[in-house]
Amino acid sequence: MTARPLDGLRVADFSWFGAGPIAGNTLCSFGAEVVRVESLAKIDSLRVGHPFAMNSDGTFKSGYNVSGYFNNFNAGKLSIQLNLNTEQGQELAYRLIEKSDVFLTNFTPRVIDKWNLRYEQIASINPGIIAAYAPMQGLWGPHKDFLGFGAVLTPVVGISEMSGFPHRPPFGVGTNYPDYVINPGHTVAAILAALRHRNRTGRGQQIELAQIESVVSVLGTAVPDYLANGTVQTRAGNRSPIMSPHGAFRCADDPTSTNSPDRWVVISVRTLWPEVCDVLGHPEAATDPRFATFEARKADEDALEAMIGTWTALWRAEELAAALQARGVPAGVVQNAQDLLDKDDHIRERGYYQYLDHPETGRSAYDGVVARLSETPGYHAAPAPLLGEHTFDVCERILGLSPDQIADLMAAEVLV
Repeated sequence: MTARPLDGLRVADFSWFGAGPIAGNTLCSFGAEVVRVESLAKIDSLRVGHPFAMNSDGTFKSGYNVSGYFNNFNAGKLSIQLNLNTEQGQELAYRLIEKSDVFLTNFTPRVIDKWNLRYEQIASINPGIIAAYAPMQGLWGPHKDFLGFGAVLTPVVGISEMSGFPHRPPFGVGTNYPDYVINPGHTVAAILAALRHRNRTGRGQQIELAQIESVVSVLGTAVPDYLANGTVQTRAGNRSPIMSPHGAFRCADDPTSTNSPDRWVVISVRTLWPEVCDVLGHPEAATDPRFATFEARKADEDALEAMIGTWTALWRAEELAAALQARGVPAGVVQNAQDLLDKDDHIRERGYYQYLDHPETGRSAYDGVVARLSETPGYHAAPAPLLGEHTFDVCERILGLSPDQIADLMAAEVLV
């Protein structure tokens, strides 16, 4: 296997759900040995979250190891079952942290206190540890023990207020968006910065990444607009103050698209309106005084969008997007998961998705690495672990326990 830039780094991953494990997944894909600490006493609910792998008869598989949601975010990690509600479990956690370079968690301060995993406690046994805490509202403040997911953060930070149509309630972004991109990305950047500092000084440190503060940074111009102009930005649908038309337009249905035959193309125009009209077979609209200028199009966007929608409905989405792009018009197909996996020539040519063989789900596609390094490329060395798959290996190889000690701890329900 090709050397990876984080080879030799060990991460004690005490996180769960999305934001924490995805950060650990990035470190793992670039070579870190990530030990995922799990327990039946507090199972990661992503292990029981759909989508599940399916049997040959069309029924869903069952158990803790068949969630595509969980597996995609934990490729290549080691899984140890460790009951942190026990004193012996906490002692073993300390032993793992002592042998690690990075500690990672996104539990609330209340849970951190319960398990005795505060920074001053773990730094006393490993002064060089990089301890990354990423609770939703931070380690202090009046809301420090509030918990939630990306779907909670999007309204809290103002994203939902700007998502949707002005005549409808706030819609949000449809996924737990902050969990997948912003928070894990910022967490990884902070960990790498702290590791660089340790390499120069020998000193570890605590990282506090309050997810609410991480996510609020993606509001774009909303906060400066309020500060400068007193304007509170709100929902505008797909429209843009500087482009018109700017939106998603229905195309002809595609019966080969599984469960989603409706197809759409997005179009964004400022000055290339004549090109759009020409491609869509209505060159006369380019000089129609109702739509000829940007200002005129903005003045009656309802009529503009309705007209374009009648034109695009006659086109296959892929053909229309290609025709518009050929004339320099920013346009693209609104793709779904089937498109990305089966139809997108660019994604396929670049080999983004990595297919791995999992003992219970079979061959599955995993998200690829977040960046390509020319000299030390990242990759997934293994599929996601079964629950507790590496308990014996971690206890023996890393924690230094004997087989008899491991058996006793399992019997005492410490390693569960």
